[in-house]
Amino acid sequence: MSPLDKNAVLELDGYLEPFFPAIAARHDIYQKWVNTINESEGGFEKFSKGYDKFGLHALPNGDVVYREWAPNAKEANLIGDFNQWNRISRPMKRDQYGVWEITVPAASPGVPSIPHDSKLKISMILPSGERIERLPAWITRVTQDLSVSPVYDARFWNPPEAERYKFKNQRPPKPQSVRIYEAHVGISTADGRVGTYKEFTTNILPRIKNLGYNVIQLMAILEHAYYASFGYQVTSFFAASSRYGTPEELKELIDTAHGMGLTVLLDVVHSHACKNVLDGLNNFDGTDHQYFHEGAKGRHELWDSRLFNYGSHEVLRFLLSNLRFYMEEYQFDGFRFDGVTSMMYLHHGIGTGFSGGYHEYFGPSVDTEGVVYLMLANDFLHKLYPGVITIAEDVSGMPLLCIPTDKGGVGFDYRLSMAIPDMWIKLLKHKSDDEWDMGNIVHTLTNRRYREASIAYAESHDQALVGDKTLAFWLMDKEMYTNMSDLSPLTPVIERGLGLHKLIRLLVHSLGGEGYLNFEGNEFGHPEWLDFPRAGNNNSFHYARRQWNVVDDPLLRYKYLNEFDAAMNHLEAQYHWLSAPPAYVSLKNETDKVVVFERAGLLFIFNFHPTNSFADYRVGVEEAGEYKVVLSSDEKKFGGFDRVDLNGRYHTTPLEWNNRKNWLQVYIPTRCCLVLGKN
Repeated sequence: MSPLDKNAVLELDGYLEPFFPAIAARHDIYQKWVNTINESEGGFEKFSKGYDKFGLHALPNGDVVYREWAPNAKEANLIGDFNQWNRISRPMKRDQYGVWEITVPAASPGVPSIPHDSKLKISMILPSGERIERLPAWITRVTQDLSVSPVYDARFWNPPEAERYKFKNQRPPKPQSVRIYEAHVGISTADGRVGTYKEFTTNILPRIKNLGYNVIQLMAILEHAYYASFGYQVTSFFAASSRYGTPEELKELIDTAHGMGLTVLLDVVHSHACKNVLDGLNNFDGTDHQYFHEGAKGRHELWDSRLFNYGSHEVLRFLLSNLRFYMEEYQFDGFRFDGVTSMMYLHHGIGTGFSGGYHEYFGPSVDTEGVVYLMLANDFLHKLYPGVITIAEDVSGMPLLCIPTDKGGVGFDYRLSMAIPDMWIKLLKHKSDDEWDMGNIVHTLTNRRYREASIAYAESHDQALVGDKTLAFWLMDKEMYTNMSDLSPLTPVIERGLGLHKLIRLLVHSLGGEGYLNFEGNEFGHPEWLDFPRAGNNNSFHYARRQWNVVDDPLLRYKYLNEFDAAMNHLEAQYHWLSAPPAYVSLKNETDKVVVFERAGLLFIFNFHPTNSFADYRVGVEEAGEYKVVLSSDEKKFGGFDRVDLNGRYHTTPLEWNNRKNWLQVYIPTRCCLVLGKN
């Protein structure tokens, strides 16, 4: 491998020059890992298929082979239903690397002695003489019976050939523009219970498709001990959550999505792991430093969880194989990496406000091992799967995060623009409508790194959780319970709420990034927050669901927001503004509260003024010609008043205005947005 090209890095950002030695140093460590894996493991192709070696595997002749890395153990036995939990009848053999192995002979030719879906564990004796029992680390199926215990059982998932799901559809091509629907299978029912993969496939996939989203981001799939953790306290990394159904049913969900042209991403949690011992990775072989750093370095104070040792050869095998497993076994199309900020800094972002100073990104607080792990993950994924999509959840603004590794970057395709939802919450919480600063709003939406793609969102699952409020709740609050019916008066609060909800989402969609994300239910202004069953709410499912009934009721006003969401997405699918160069903003008028910009050949006009409509309002536009309305938030079907003539034609005048070569005049009602396209 050749050394990192300094000019290629500085061409992206000249301010990186003083920090180039740090960028080159981390790149050298990354290259050393690539060389080590190539030389000792035969390359990433083999290294990332650790799941073929470790865990339980049924051979064609019916034998079952089980391997587990547990270097501290002195003895190990495979125990389970198949041998009446006898702790000595199935001893395992240890190799020089601390890998234990056993072959359980077939019961008869082609018939394993370990029945499909039966329970098992590994039983180990430590140097102290203590016996411990654990769930296999690479297990692909675990189940929980809360009526017995919150501790999971490991199961040998080996269905008969006739019951294995067979994929029918190819992965769709990598989308030109990503319009992401962030979803959680368990909350995707209106009933007070955990929803299923099957229900999601039947009921929710068609909604996502009809709304014009082309990417689904599935949360809480990796098995987690506590439902209320939203999937972020993972116990079994290779086991898709059994709360929602079987592995075969998840495969059917993804395959069906592919058949509809939908790309499916997995929200993957490699930033930390649940500290559970009996059914997690913690203290797996009796030490606290097998998969994790030992002592305080291996513990996340805020999340009360364990932190991986990304500098360990076997931990890299485990995590990279985990990504490969979900790409291969379940046919996911990519990943949203959770908690990337925590992975890249030794302080994990705790109590740290990032000022944007470059010393914060390359100084002593950086966890180089964590950054290098992300480089390796992105590099191998993009080489093996050219169509893969990777997204980083990073609040710090790390430069080069979304630049390929061969140019000194970390290799992600997109970063989440986490400042945008925070801005809207602050505005709605602390400012009256006439105090909104158009310049600051535009700056927050356009302030992103050159040639690094970002995903914009007005709100995600974070804003939907109890303790916070969704945009709809901030805007309309208690009147959502009394005045969302077309049969009730359109109050000033509801009129404002509907208007601003549409404006905010279209402004974020069209100006804020190279991708757009919406959390399930927010597209129609879901009336309540999200709160999982827990001790604090008497284990209630009341808020752990999505009330599709309100958007499906033709008498309720939620349908207007839903219709507008679909219109936005379908218009983007037609004009591709997300994959177009960033917008040119020609107007940010603080007095009129008007924002005007051009992107992808469209002219976007927003009037945020709480009371004023403007007739014959002059706006600049670069391209001359005749324009027509391609979207108006004031249409009746979007809960508007039809004040804009959809058949009107707007002709440009060849005189410079707001630094554009031409101008035209439009009527823009209060709290309304227009999109004009050339006729």
